[in-house]
Amino acid sequence: MENTSTTEIDRIHREHQNFFATHQTKNIDFKIDKLKKLKSTIDKYEGQILEALGKDLGKSEEEAYLTEKSIVTGEIEHHLKNLKRWAAPQKVSSALHLLPSSGKLLFEPLGQTLIIAPWNYPFQLLMAPLIGAISAGCCAILKPSENTQHIAAVMDRIIKETFEPNYIAMVHGDQETGAYLLEKRFDMIFFTGSTRVGKIVMKAAAEHLTPVILELGGKSPCIVDENANIEIAAKRIIWGKTINSGQTCIAPDYLLVHEKVKEELIENMQKHIESMYGRDPEESSYYPRIVNKDAFDRLSQLLEKTDGTIRHGGQKNREKLYISPTILDGITGDDELMKAEIFGPILPIMTFTSLDEAITQVNSAEKPLALYYFGNTEKGEMVLEKTSSGGACINDTLMHIANHNLPFGGVGNSGQGSYHGRESFLAFSNRRAVVTTPTWIDLKFKYAPFKYFEWIKKLM
Repeated sequence: MENTSTTEIDRIHREHQNFFATHQTKNIDFKIDKLKKLKSTIDKYEGQILEALGKDLGKSEEEAYLTEKSIVTGEIEHHLKNLKRWAAPQKVSSALHLLPSSGKLLFEPLGQTLIIAPWNYPFQLLMAPLIGAISAGCCAILKPSENTQHIAAVMDRIIKETFEPNYIAMVHGDQETGAYLLEKRFDMIFFTGSTRVGKIVMKAAAEHLTPVILELGGKSPCIVDENANIEIAAKRIIWGKTINSGQTCIAPDYLLVHEKVKEELIENMQKHIESMYGRDPEESSYYPRIVNKDAFDRLSQLLEKTDGTIRHGGQKNREKLYISPTILDGITGDDELMKAEIFGPILPIMTFTSLDEAITQVNSAEKPLALYYFGNTEKGEMVLEKTSSGGACINDTLMHIANHNLPFGGVGNSGQGSYHGRESFLAFSNRRAVVTTPTWIDLKFKYAPFKYFEWIKKLM
């Protein structure tokens, strides 16, 4: 895609300001109409969406549908079903000393928004925030990743066919384009990507006191306790780690395994890699590829620097951007693999003898985007009580992202703010507190010289 010029960005930004000022985007029927049109256009382009994701990331049609297209259309349907209820003024109770005043919450759009999406789920992570922006009544400028050009081109066609450019528009470019966008004043910035770039976004937003939602990442731990169902744990861990070839912000980043079940777990993970992708995953049409050679080289260097022992995989093909599902044993907290998010199909294993050791290891690092525990549910609840993460699953991986009724987001170093379902509507809305006071009575006690003050203190 050709880079959008700064002149064009200035024009779009100005036109969005003017269009938002007409108040058309606040109308509930307008929002519903636009959401319906977006879903219709996405359905129309389904084949091109799946094909483009295959070209950019090597995703099979099945994986692309399940992890990208279906999540977006399901989110639209959820908003269409609930938006009128979400957007309705919400009455709140009033304390006795405030009567006869009444209180309510109004949900108003924040205004002009910027949505910056990453390359790993380029369709889902651009369109899902957009749904929230539309539902709230905002205008939006969309910036897809420059690393996934095929799906960016398809999304560009979808946006142009569905929306007027003075309402929703897409711009294209590299880091320079992103930096120029961040110089503009927006009413909200929604960014999904690395923690490093998230800090840049937050710093730029601070210049205008612009609120931000940052969906970042981190090293999401997966704890496998001695009482876990090892067969199920192995299958669900491998599934969560190999979807999109490990290029998932909530993929299990490393395993903390009770030493009594380590060997059994490794054997079962090896078995399930083969059951999903065959003896040679490089030949499997269901196993995705690394996004580009820079990402491939980074992962290759991690494998070369590790002191761990490869228990499975380790095969690489730079021309095909292929790295096999790789299990590494004998890892310590000082290993290079443990210093940053892996974001690839490499799974390091560390062991523990007591659950407190695993909890201490988790708490010694930055708060992760996700945490996974396999074992007794009561112990899982205890692990959640003693740790912190953006989201979590007990006896599963990734699945918390699929529930429209759960907020999705990070905490601390893994992000701030959340979205999905009603949370997406709220993310792009200002909850405006309103008190309405009648004029048929005017209580004297709030005015100086504050007569009956002792009586008033008892009421408050």
